[in-house]
Amino acid sequence: MLRSAEPLASDLEVLAVDKRYGAFAAVQDLSFQVPRGSFFSILGPSGCGKTTLLRMIAGFIAPDRGELRIKGASMLDVPPNRRPVNMVFQHLALFPMMSVGENIAYGLERRGVKSATVRHKVQDMLQRVGLPGSADKRINQLSGGQKQRVAIARSLVLEPTLLLLDEPLGALDLKLREHMKVELKQLQAEIGTTFVYITHDQSEALVMSDRVAVMNQGRFEQVGSPQALYYRPATAFVAGFVGHNNRFDGPIEQRNGDQVQLRTPEGLCLWAQRVGTLELGQAARLFVRPEAIEIARRASELPADAPAFSARVHSVLFDGGNSTVQVHETASGTPLQIALPLTGRLADLEVGETVQFAYQPTQAWCFAA
Repeated sequence: MLRSAEPLASDLEVLAVDKRYGAFAAVQDLSFQVPRGSFFSILGPSGCGKTTLLRMIAGFIAPDRGELRIKGASMLDVPPNRRPVNMVFQHLALFPMMSVGENIAYGLERRGVKSATVRHKVQDMLQRVGLPGSADKRINQLSGGQKQRVAIARSLVLEPTLLLLDEPLGALDLKLREHMKVELKQLQAEIGTTFVYITHDQSEALVMSDRVAVMNQGRFEQVGSPQALYYRPATAFVAGFVGHNNRFDGPIEQRNGDQVQLRTPEGLCLWAQRVGTLELGQAARLFVRPEAIEIARRASELPADAPAFSARVHSVLFDGGNSTVQVHETASGTPLQIALPLTGRLADLEVGETVQFAYQPTQAWCFAA
């Protein structure tokens, strides 16, 4: 046990934690640390165990095995109301009969804090979350984003070591969700409280987090910075789950150092960086992102050091700066999705037109299937 006088690198330590429901393993032998003052996200599909993990940290569920520590102190026998954590839920759970100020003050009043101190703390927190002068407003007078900030202020005013956020943006419309991602990141950076955030939305995790854990079937597949997960995935699941990808399956045909060649069932041969051990003939899975593929009308416009392929345009999906084109490789018929250049030089591409594409093998990854 670390002494309280010693500086702690982590606000949260999870050590070999298991949680089972009968034969189903919700969380399996999970160990990780969350650095103090960081924004840590747990990203994964529905049913992967992320909510179960968050509820164990909060104290609503007891682990079957393992240890949970907050600021070095074991939490295994500590009830939820005695843990230095607070939680923001997807549906916020604000009290509609109370004003904004009363909502934020509720936890302080329950603790018996003096009225003058409560008023000062409420005003200070409203200022910090960008809602000065809103103490007397009713909850139904607020926008969705303002309600979100009130819910966070109500939790932060109690000065928790950890703020746990259970998909709090899920009920917001798309435009407001995009706006709140930036606001949440800025708010956490200004206040400095450690955030532990769970989501199935990869964009939320990548935009807001200092570190992200990708969770699958009760385990962490990879923990790292958003850039590391996106550009250096450690497993096929991470490569397929984080960001958009073209995926190809087939056996390994050739090896050359850290690079391997995969042959698809249609006969398309593709090179990529090898991740892990791959032998000739082994079934493998290759990923290459749409933005890693260069496209042009003529092969001479592509890099000379990357093999070029011919393809026919199947459809053009216009989405401003995120526009893509779907093509079918001419020789094999293999479909691919390719990001259109932001310069707009291919904005007039037409269905049925023949194009050329190429990518650098260092920007693609190949894993055991």
